[in-house]
Amino acid sequence: MNTHASVVVIGGGVIGTSIACHLAAAGVRDVVLVERDELAAGSTSKAAGGVRAQFSDEVNILLGARSLEAFARFGADTGHDIGLHRTGYLFLLTTPEEVASFEAGIALQNSLGVPSRLIDPAEAQRLNPLIRTDGLLAAAYSPEDGHCTPEAVVHGYAAVARHHGVRILRRTEVTGIDVRGTAITAVHTGIGRITTNTVVCAAGAWSRSIGAMVGVDLPVTPLRRQVAVTEAFPGLPPDLPMTIDFTTSLYFHPEGPGLLVGMSDPDERPGFATDAHDRWIPRLATAMEHRAPALLDLRRTGGWAGLYEVTPDHNALIGEASSVSRFLYATGFSGHGFLQGPAVGEVVRDLVLGRVPFVDVTPLSAGRFAADAPRPEANRV
Repeated sequence: MNTHASVVVIGGGVIGTSIACHLAAAGVRDVVLVERDELAAGSTSKAAGGVRAQFSDEVNILLGARSLEAFARFGADTGHDIGLHRTGYLFLLTTPEEVASFEAGIALQNSLGVPSRLIDPAEAQRLNPLIRTDGLLAAAYSPEDGHCTPEAVVHGYAAVARHHGVRILRRTEVTGIDVRGTAITAVHTGIGRITTNTVVCAAGAWSRSIGAMVGVDLPVTPLRRQVAVTEAFPGLPPDLPMTIDFTTSLYFHPEGPGLLVGMSDPDERPGFATDAHDRWIPRLATAMEHRAPALLDLRRTGGWAGLYEVTPDHNALIGEASSVSRFLYATGFSGHGFLQGPAVGEVVRDLVLGRVPFVDVTPLSAGRFAADAPRPEANRV
């Protein structure tokens, strides 16, 4: 293969397919998306599927809220059912520091139109009767948050992108990027060369190596995270919110007739391993016993491991490189990429086209670390 593209998007997860779809729908011709495996095969298909606007950072709040709007109309826009359940997000808070942090976050969210609120433990238990309130001081809740099916979102975007003329190359690895002076001239893949002057890196956990091809430092580190799926839970409330015990990071939401359960593992070391193991289960069981003991009675019937794409401040990298012409990136979302995918597609489309995006993403430039200006996100799991 030796072909030309106006834009090459690297990565076939939710970020890459959203970007390609938004570019093509805006009239950009000859967009090529390159994916090293199958669409959604990386972090997107391993995501828990939560969607929310409850963040501590203004940019993340706006990206999350804009994406919630897109998820709500996704079926009408694309014809694809993404299984959206807007049953809310419930953060359980057990320390005065957590309560103060979320109070500040809620004030900012409310100022930006997000209907989040601080509630007492009794109301939290009414919303989720599976929890125990021992030690709870308060909870943060927003009714417009929820969860949906990540793969369905990717395939919806991919279908629309193809309809608008995007060429999607699956099982095709990017092996190099040619730069002449400071300008990109071509992308090399396992099946041939694509001439182009514009590249968008949406390669998730693999982004650092893509950036290195053009001399751009994208400080993204892969970190394995695991989830478990349980057997059917008789009498499971259909409107159970996505619930997160913020101190331990235990989270769960309905998944079919059972539950999807996850938790961070402080013993996990960075790397690309995605094989599942049980070393995290004792810590998970301890957290469930304390906060949601009914979960201990459920048999684990499945689960998987995937990769977080982590940056030093646990916030995304979105922008355009200054050292090489027309190398853009949207990566390093540290667990928030799926839920921000629709809005990020809009933002990167506008950056490519020289438009002003609906939100200023300048603070998320990869250069913030060299400038000693990190942008930490507090509401992360």
